[in-house]
Amino acid sequence: MGQTPGSQPADPQPANIFALKDMVTRLYREQSKIQDLLGSLSFALRSFKNLNQFLELTPLIASRVADADGGMLVMVRGGRIQLERLQYQGEERCQHVQQTIAKTVRDFAAHLPFPIESENGSAVMAELDQRLGCFEKPTQLFSTPIIVKTVERGRLYLFSCQPDYVWTETRQKLTRLVADQTAVAIENNELTVELRKKERLDRELEIGAEIQVQLLPRHCPKIKGLGLAARCQTASRVGGDYYDFIPANHDRWSQDPDDLARRRWSIAIGDVMGKGVPAGLIMTMLRGMLRAEVLNQHSPAQILQHLNHVMYSDLENSNRFVTLFYSEYDPETQMLSYSNAAHNPPLLWRASTQTIHRLDTSSGMLIGLDIDSQYDEAHVQLQTEDIVMYYTDGFTDAASSTGDRFGEDRVEQYFQDACRCGYSPQDTLDHLFEQVHDFVGLARQRDDDMTLVVIKAQSEHTNAHIN
Repeated sequence: MGQTPGSQPADPQPANIFALKDMVTRLYREQSKIQDLLGSLSFALRSFKNLNQFLELTPLIASRVADADGGMLVMVRGGRIQLERLQYQGEERCQHVQQTIAKTVRDFAAHLPFPIESENGSAVMAELDQRLGCFEKPTQLFSTPIIVKTVERGRLYLFSCQPDYVWTETRQKLTRLVADQTAVAIENNELTVELRKKERLDRELEIGAEIQVQLLPRHCPKIKGLGLAARCQTASRVGGDYYDFIPANHDRWSQDPDDLARRRWSIAIGDVMGKGVPAGLIMTMLRGMLRAEVLNQHSPAQILQHLNHVMYSDLENSNRFVTLFYSEYDPETQMLSYSNAAHNPPLLWRASTQTIHRLDTSSGMLIGLDIDSQYDEAHVQLQTEDIVMYYTDGFTDAASSTGDRFGEDRVEQYFQDACRCGYSPQDTLDHLFEQVHDFVGLARQRDDDMTLVVIKAQSEHTNAHIN
């Protein structure tokens, strides 16, 4: 029918307004849903304690924010491709798709060489993408990488079986956002695992350091006619320096301190090549073996030779060696007998002549270097006010901020200065440590352990200190 004369056409504006309002409402609801889903994932990221539980959420959240029918998370773990999680909405038309995807991934992973190197992860995932790109329409598949520290660790796949489904820019961005949060979760988990490992290692190092401190002498012994002082400072918590005072010929049943003071004493100082826990373990082994050898009451040269034979096989396999200066002091004769296995020769200050001599032998290789190594022996009689300083190469190798080494000359010069000033063993030790610390600088980390043992011949023995 035509319009009657004078009638007005129907106004389409109210219908357009209602349609617009309905569209805005649907967009608002969609945005609210997406925000809620991403908010839930963010909350899980902040609070999760189990990475596997978080990874279960990833394909579920991703498929919902992108309004896809399903999602799949594929990861590279332990050098293998693993299907972590496959999520779909349960519609009949998607069941065949998800079964085909799962079979394709498992068959692909089964034929890959093991292990997959981290730098090959992207190429492997690209090949998997090609395998999964064989679906017929209307299946739509989209994937995005999960990058952790510039390395592709997996991929997030989403698929839709809807004929009119389109991977819009917004849907792709939302999918990548979920993948990025998954990467953060993986990295956070790995950092947490590393932190726990470090905490366990730190505790083990603390225990190792405590044990090592207990193995070193807690105080200097009382030896007739000698004043003593000793100190060991490690560069790390567990060190490779070693020193010891061992009663050489005392009756193990005797508990009389005066009786011990009159007996012969072994004074040893050593250095395991290297630092840290391996050096500390070898130092502990060295201590036990040396004490066992001392009980046999052999000469210093024989003790080093036996020690070299016993430790050779262990040290050869570890590619580490030991320098050791071993000496025995007889209070009755004031005779110091010694043998050297390539250690820094101790310095002897002769008070009568105001001169310094080095206590060394003509031969003696590192312990553990050559099973047939021979060791010589020498003797020196100490006179009143004579001083002997044993030291490790942590002193000579100590470096300043400019790279200069403390060196043998400085060690000898500062030792001579202390002797000329009539310092006690403890004062001499403190003086040397102060000088090397000033040279290196307090803010600079030491590169090696530093150990000093100072003995001084005197008419009346005095109690010594140890730091």
